[in-house]
Amino acid sequence: MDFRRVLPWSVAALLAPLYAAVSLTRYGRLESAGFDLGIFEEAVRAYARLEAPVVALKGTGFNLLGDHFSPVLAVLAPFYRLWPGAGTLLVAQAVLVALSAVPVTAYAVRVLGTAGGAVAGVAYGLSAGLQSAVAFDFHEVAFAVPLAAAAVVALARERYGPAVAWALPLLLVKEDQALLVAAVGGYVWWRGRRRLGAATVLAAVAAGLLVTLVVIPALNPGGEYTYAHMGEFDGGNPLARLLFPAVKALTVLLLLAPTLLLALRSPLVLLAGVLLAARFWVDNPVFWRTGQHYDAVLVPLLFTAGLHGVGLLLPRLPRLGRGLPVAAGMLAVTVALTATGPVAGVLSGDARRGDGRAAQVRRVLAVVPDGARVAAANRLAPQLTGRCTVSLFPYLTPPGGAGGAGGPGGWGRPVAEWVAVLEEPDVFPVPVAEQRRFLAGLVDGGGYRRVADGAGVAVYHWQPGQADGR
Repeated sequence: MDFRRVLPWSVAALLAPLYAAVSLTRYGRLESAGFDLGIFEEAVRAYARLEAPVVALKGTGFNLLGDHFSPVLAVLAPFYRLWPGAGTLLVAQAVLVALSAVPVTAYAVRVLGTAGGAVAGVAYGLSAGLQSAVAFDFHEVAFAVPLAAAAVVALARERYGPAVAWALPLLLVKEDQALLVAAVGGYVWWRGRRRLGAATVLAAVAAGLLVTLVVIPALNPGGEYTYAHMGEFDGGNPLARLLFPAVKALTVLLLLAPTLLLALRSPLVLLAGVLLAARFWVDNPVFWRTGQHYDAVLVPLLFTAGLHGVGLLLPRLPRLGRGLPVAAGMLAVTVALTATGPVAGVLSGDARRGDGRAAQVRRVLAVVPDGARVAAANRLAPQLTGRCTVSLFPYLTPPGGAGGAGGPGGWGRPVAEWVAVLEEPDVFPVPVAEQRRFLAGLVDGGGYRRVADGAGVAVYHWQPGQADGR
């Protein structure tokens, strides 16, 4: 057995259960949310029934393909059919992200040797961007991570045909991945494969325009691509918009640090630069910072660029331990940046210690029958999406149409006979005071009666003519 071939898969096999433990622990502790885990479960659940991905959490009859173009989610349908529940999505995400370590570790072994490659593979797997992704519910970007990893490693090895082959499926992951596909095509063109590179860029541009200008608006209830305005030019200084405020520079530094800044030595860093420029151009501070799932695709790009940079420098440097010191430095920086991160919490046991509240909440929610239509608070929604049709509270219309019918404005509002809320509401999706006013209207004349409560959760059922009486 060739250990060098087995090693990358061993690293992935180590990471997958670790990632799954992070995600499942958060879900078990009620730290997941309807936005976004519940949304994706409703979509995959629909695919498993061979139906369009209609998501009640987004509004009545809302086709998720009218929000983001992510048909790749249908791949999960057979697995969800066998193991229905949000946990299936979380485990699938863990496996997908872990698989990205296979090409990256294999390339690290080529550059740094067996020992150095193993250490670098672990450093990659523990990177903050990947940990944040698996700790932030489920997102379609999980499919992009292994595809991006395989594509950029192929570029590093000057295998341009396979690089394009790995990159093109990204067009089915999410519409914004067309930018990465175009960047891959541009790199291939720059490296001398002009026809292949130009064809890839044209395919990416054509697919991106078709999806955002035709497909998504056709499926969107408002007939538009909702996120188009996020990149509108305000007439200011373009360079200043990309570089300021200073948090953008901090984000770049934090992303480059695990590569010991060696990614800057490789032209492959330009791929990540294109994606970062697009993020920094968006007029939303959420995209300017590290965290959530936004860095996940950048990690394989930058880490591979770092390894490529090491490969370019090694002929000029003493090859001490065949690159082991470099890999150890990468691991040290990564561990320092994630010392209090999700994986550390799972390994220490802190994340697994609960207060028993989650079990109490599930007992309260058990009063809602399978197949019911229920409007749930954001934090409760993913506990119900596996067995009910779940909309987001307070966006609902009572079956009787009274008592504050319609809720806070602007959405397609499903009918819901059941309501599950937190006694101390979250500020999402509307201010707490507004949620409480709407709930009071449902009880006072809306026909809803409290039927179960406990652990800070209350469940109401529509029973016309009855009052809460408490």
